[in-house]
Amino acid sequence: MHPHWYFDFVSPFSYLHWQKVRRLPQARDIVPVPILFGAVLDQLGIRGPAEIEGKRLFTYRRVQWQAEHDGVPLRFPPTHPFNPLPALRLCIAAGTTPHAIDGIFDWLWRDGLAGDTVQSLEPLAHALGLGDAETALADPAVKATLRANTEQALAAGVFGVPTLEIGGELFWGHDAHGLMETALADPGWLERGEAARLRELPVGIRRAGS
Repeated sequence: MHPHWYFDFVSPFSYLHWQKVRRLPQARDIVPVPILFGAVLDQLGIRGPAEIEGKRLFTYRRVQWQAEHDGVPLRFPPTHPFNPLPALRLCIAAGTTPHAIDGIFDWLWRDGLAGDTVQSLEPLAHALGLGDAETALADPAVKATLRANTEQALAAGVFGVPTLEIGGELFWGHDAHGLMETALADPGWLERGEAARLRELPVGIRRAGS
């Protein structure tokens, strides 16, 4: 089975990680899957980093530092968090191609432009070959695909974005890219030595409500 890369355009870490994913030797075999991260958070009953006071600014600074460290141009959109539904639907309407993913990420995170309404994305939609952006993004099939993608992610156990699924194993986060490379090149690493023992590590204590 092909690895699946779950992402949401609202996530700056997805933007940063995409720059590495698309350059992997296995990139042609990886299936990008746009999902609604907010629905995942709701299902799991947790909040995103940008929804936690104090963690929000720290996260933004970390993102900016990481971009500069990686040599990736980055400018935050006008507001964050923002509604990613139009951008996600645009991606699906444009075929979820690497070209479309590049274009949307660059619009939002390289150029710092708004993407929370159909109107704000209209020039990009035209550049991606969609003549009538409003009609394309309102297509029931596009909406159904996004719902199905998100349900697929939840069924796989995805709890954050970006996540790379390799043979049923989940690898979360831009900062786990090195581990992803190891798992892609040598899936057996997970079942050897100390890495294998971790699967059966007992839980020592649980907090109330967890």
